[in-house]
Formats: sequence, structure tokens, C-alpha cells
Amino acid sequence: MATVVGERDPRPEAVAEAVGTALGADGCELRLDGERYAWGAGGAGFRATISPGADLRVRPTRSRLGTVAAVLAPVVDLIRLTREVDSLRRRGHAATAGLADGRWRAAAEMDTERRRIERDLHDGTQHHLVALRMAVAVAEHNPEVLPTLSGRLEAAQESLVRTAAGILPPALAKGLVAALGAELAPHTDVRLDVSADLPRYPAPVETTVYFVCLEAVNNAHKHAVGAAIDVRLHTSPEGLHFSVRDDGPGFEVAGNGTGLVNLTTRLTDIGGTMRVDSGLGNGTTIAGFIPT
Repeated sequence: MATVVGERDPRPEAVAEAVGTALGADGCELRLDGERYAWGAGGAGFRATISPGADLRVRPTRSRLGTVAAVLAPVVDLIRLTREVDSLRRRGHAATAGLADGRWRAAAEMDTERRRIERDLHDGTQHHLVALRMAVAVAEHNPEVLPTLSGRLEAAQESLVRTAAGILPPALAKGLVAALGAELAPHTDVRLDVSADLPRYPAPVETTVYFVCLEAVNNAHKHAVGAAIDVRLHTSPEGLHFSVRDDGPGFEVAGNGTGLVNLTTRLTDIGGTMRVDSGLGNGTTIAGFIPT
């Protein structure tokens, strides 16, 4: 019994074996908290109580059974204590794993939010800043444009506040066409062409197309100054098609810049695709598709 107790994790089966062997019995059974631990032929014979919830059964002899049972209470307590420690250890490991998992999720959510703000600033607020910069450039030669600068500055500031707070442009509540119409109306070089049967789409789809179109228009304003820009939206049984085309100088499509990467990421996040067609002297077309 000393050997059994000396083990790091005393097994109830070993206790039953030690008792049965010491008593010269054919079988011994330790019943502990509703569980049965048998050795040999089991313990359907004589019974002795060790402590509440624990008793000893031996066959075919009752010799010294009561004496042995009386000294087994500390052993039973040790087995119970070992189990409780193991249970607490497992719960501790589970709690630690849960805490680590929670931290990973929080970090992932913060990174996702950071990327959202970064993309919305790049694709949305930048539209207002580009328009403001263009208006300032015009105002240097035409003072009559000066009164419009205040409104453009307020629009840029409002866009910054909305982006930081995670609030979508109010115009999107009225639909994609209304939102793009409101944003592009001040630009006389931009024409919005929408098919008459264009339906409403889920909010993630309309939000994505809104920001992608604004960023594409910004790119055209920066790299194709003075070019005419056409923004087109049309529907098909497969999904929503849209494009932004300018008749500017174009460029060799050898790789995507940061702006184009942002646009591609936005679209792929909701299962969409994007294609860039351009060439020197042939203008640029950014075309996207989102299946619905």
C-alpha cells in the first residue's frame, strides 16, 4: 500500500489489488463515488465502509477486512484530491487557451478595423481631398471658385469624421445610384451612366462598389488630368457590372499600384473580380463584377 500511495497518481485499481493480495482473497473491489474498480474475481463477497461514498468488497474472506477498511480513508482522500487537482489543472489549461484565443480574436478584429479605416480613408475621404485640391488649383486662376472651397472642405472633414466612427455615407441609405450621383455631381468631367433596371443590392455590395468607383475616379483625376470620365453601372442575371473609364494618356499595365491593390482587395473580400485595361494613348478602364 505504501508503494501505491507513493505513486504520483494513485490508481484505485492498484488499491484493490494491494488489498486483495494482502488478504489472500480471490477478488477485491473498491467502490468510489459511484465508480467500481475491481481486481481478480471482483468483490461480490463481504463489504466494509471506508468513508462516505467509498467502500471495500472482498471475497471469499472477511478476515481483517474492517481493519484494512479503517486505514484506507487517507488513501481514498488522496485519490480524490489527485483527481480534483487534475480537474483544476485541466480547467486552468482550458481557461488559458480560451484567454489566448480571445486575445487572438481581439487582435484580428482590431487589425480588420484598422484595415477598414485605412481603405475607407484611401478610397472615400481621398475623393474629397482630391476634389478640394483641384478646386484650389482652379481658384488660383479663377477667384470666382473661392466660395466653393468652404463647402468642399466641410465635405472632406465630414467624411473623415464618418470614417473614423465607422459610419457609412448617409447617401448610401438611399442606394448606390443616389450615393454616387451625390458624390460625382460636382465634377463636370464625370458622367454617370446607370441602366434603368438596376435593382438595390445588399449593403456590402453597394458599399464596395461605391468606394471602388470613387477611388477609380480619384485615380483618373490624378493621372489623367482634364480627361473625360465615364462611370457605368449595369446589371445582368449573373450579377452587378460596373466600370470607370477615362480617355486620358493611359499606361502600360505591368503591375498594380497601391490604389489598384486596395480596389482588388475590396472586391475579392465579397467574391468580386476586377480587370484593368489600359495602354499608352488609349485611356484606362477599370471594370469590376460582383456575382449575386
